[in-house]
Amino acid sequence: MNWLILSIAIIAEVIATSALKASEGFTRLLPSLLVAVGYSISFYCLSLTLKVIPVGVTYAIWSGVGVVLVSLAGWYLYGQALDLASVIGIALIVCGVMVLNLFGKMSVH
Repeated sequence: MNWLILSIAIIAEVIATSALKASEGFTRLLPSLLVAVGYSISFYCLSLTLKVIPVGVTYAIWSGVGVVLVSLAGWYLYGQALDLASVIGIALIVCGVMVLNLFGKMSVH
């Protein structure tokens, strides 16, 4: 259940971050509301997972998966280019999260 809540936190954060660009500096109402609601849901769910999953693991997964999904959302929604350096950087983030979870002593097994 904690992993489901963490997934909700990640999805809400990706929606909020994607809407942040569309809010145009909080001058557009609907995207601005999505930002506020999305981050509220994300931080609430993130706080729930911290009761069980160590903070380092939780944050690594939340931020790492979030970076990958926000990059893909930027590419899909806003036509932002993902060059080779971006793809390599994203792959390294994913590898880092995997190493932390699979081999780190603070991970939940």
